[in-house]
Amino acid sequence: MKNIDWKSLGFAYMDTNCHVRYVWKDGKWDAGELVTSPYMPIHIAATALHYGQAAFEGLKAFRRKDGKASLFRPEENAKRMQTTARRTCMAEVPTDLFVDACKRVVKANLEYLPPYGTGGSMYVRPLLFGSGAQIGVAPADEYTFLVLVTPVGAYYKGGLQAVKAVVFDDYDRAAPQGTGHVKIGGNYVAGLYPHQLAKKMGYPVELYLDAKEHKWIDEFATSNFLAITKDGTYVTTKSPSILPSITNLTLQQLAKDNGIPVEVRPVAFDEVTNFAEVAACGTAVVVTPVCQIERAGRVYKTGPETGCGPVLQKLYNAVQGIQYGEQPDAHGWNVEVE
Repeated sequence: MKNIDWKSLGFAYMDTNCHVRYVWKDGKWDAGELVTSPYMPIHIAATALHYGQAAFEGLKAFRRKDGKASLFRPEENAKRMQTTARRTCMAEVPTDLFVDACKRVVKANLEYLPPYGTGGSMYVRPLLFGSGAQIGVAPADEYTFLVLVTPVGAYYKGGLQAVKAVVFDDYDRAAPQGTGHVKIGGNYVAGLYPHQLAKKMGYPVELYLDAKEHKWIDEFATSNFLAITKDGTYVTTKSPSILPSITNLTLQQLAKDNGIPVEVRPVAFDEVTNFAEVAACGTAVVVTPVCQIERAGRVYKTGPETGCGPVLQKLYNAVQGIQYGEQPDAHGWNVEVE
């Protein structure tokens, strides 16, 4: 066990023992290797550098109450990366290889896995990119798949904290029929500038509307949008331009398990006044309550100003309970590492 102040961990990168790296060439993946250096050589004409042929995923490993280490739903991340690979003409990483790679690197870095009870976890970042040289606009003939890990603490110390969001009508996250539904770096770099603007205005998160009409809610900058209506229905957006969040799918299933109606449908921005609770959901935090949304100078109240609403808190507790082994894993979502 490393001498780390686990309870003071934030959400930032920390070097660990190693990452695992595989190379695809001539139609097949190699056996992979554990690499200790956090740096790697890359060809100056690699397609990832010139044409953005790069995809990533994010998931977590947990030290459970029973002392075992497990990954949370890695097969779903594998499927999503395969969808991204097909859309960006990259070699697909088979599900078995993906899951085995995640297990392999977590096992090699177990001393960096925060102990049960600290609120921490291990963030697992799979990365797939075109490493072959190509000066013309075309797919690479070589791909690299790697998985790195880093320990992270509870995103919010002392419980969930409500945040304020802002809508920028001058900026779009992704175009209809574009690449908003896959997890590529280009979707995130497009949001860096508006995110800086939001931070200067005192908003930690931005909410994006559909690029065609600016009428329908798409998603937050790095997380899906979800809401609880005043009559207790779980509502989340349906759009071809948003990333299918594994956290959102998990929350939907747990809502159904608890008798909460679930609606996945287009959500007009004008509906925000009908919601009792609103949140952004994703791997880093599970849910981030959003207490208000500003658009064009008008402020819309969307939930409690402090903490989290009762329905979202219940669902958050359920997810965390399964991840840390405090509640039964009825759906078999935890994949043991050791």
